Amino acid sequence: PYTVRWTPWCAPIKVKHGNVSCRSPGGEYYGNVMGSRCKRGYEVQHGHAEVVCMASKHWSGSYACREIHCPKLQMPANGGYTCSDGSYLNSRCQFFCSPGYNLKGPNTVTCQYHKTWTSGESVCVDVDIPVIKCPNLKEKTAEPSRQLFYLPKAFFSVILKGKPPGHFPEGLHKMSYTVYDRAGNKGSCRFSIRVRVRRCSPMTPPDNGFMKCDSDGNNYGATCEFKCTGGYELQGSAARVSMNINVGVRTASGLLDQFYEKRRLLIISAPTAAIHYYRFQMTDLQHAQCGLDLRHVTVIELVGIYPAQIGRIRHRLIPPGLALQLRLLLQISHNNFNMVMIDKQGMDRERYTYPITSAQIFTTIDTWQGRVD
Repeated sequence: PYTVRWTPWCAPIKVKHGNVSCRSPGGEYYGNVMGSRCKRGYEVQHGHAEVVCMASKHWSGSYACREIHCPKLQMPANGGYTCSDGSYLNSRCQFFCSPGYNLKGPNTVTCQYHKTWTSGESVCVDVDIPVIKCPNLKEKTAEPSRQLFYLPKAFFSVILKGKPPGHFPEGLHKMSYTVYDRAGNKGSCRFSIRVRVRRCSPMTPPDNGFMKCDSDGNNYGATCEFKCTGGYELQGSAARVSMNINVGVRTASGLLDQFYEKRRLLIISAPTAAIHYYRFQMTDLQHAQCGLDLRHVTVIELVGIYPAQIGRIRHRLIPPGLALQLRLLLQISHNNFNMVMIDKQGMDRERYTYPITSAQIFTTIDTWQGRVD
């Protein structure tokens, strides 16, 4: 007997993450590879069922192994996931949701040998109740010359289902609003609001004449016009505006806002009521009340030096702190006599450091450009 020794012909095959199984047919000078096996966790990336060592001393093909991995998971809306080893075999991925959302589906999934996850993907479901904030209103005053209070949509930050915001008449109103989000979650709020109407004392038409008002007559802000029947002439103001002035406001701008587009202002300031300029001006204006009313002029007096100063609008006193704010806002000196004329749009039109006659005041107002009564 004799031993046949095979001469190495092709280079040995090396497979990373795997191995090969070869045999050599009898009487041939080269062997062939029957197949390749990869380690668990890897798969054949490319290659043939078998490769053969050819006469050229080269193998007829090649093999390679690659790691097994599952398809990439889709990131859930309003949430996410973390994985122990990406999408590779045996990697464990855990889902989570943002605040206000609950997970629907499995908490975790694992990549399997046949390249699939252990279960389907999870989603985040909105469970948060939508926030609706009702206005913090308990009592409101109706708009000037109207018996309504307007509640704008800007009070709300969502689309509402319920009585739409708008004008509310005098009286108590109990409101309820509900909102739904896309997931069907519901939020609601309730509030009550009482609308009050400020009124002046009722006026009566003059003898041999009549009165026509643009609102309910004695509502704050209403304008009433007086006319005489044939053969009679009107004495006094042709129109009166019903105003209930609030001197309890905190700021000077809050006081002036009440006159905006309704009345003109004549502000008279003096360090003391004893000075000649102040006494002359006020005496002249006392005899000109009819002309002031006809031109919708309100007189505001500021007398004294803080903290001993006082303010006055006819018979209503203005607190010292508010009077001081008014002087500062309008830049009126308290050391000497000053008179400021303001139009209905709040514009500072004229200033005087000496008294003028009521006739001069009326002429000035009557010649203002763009004056609208």
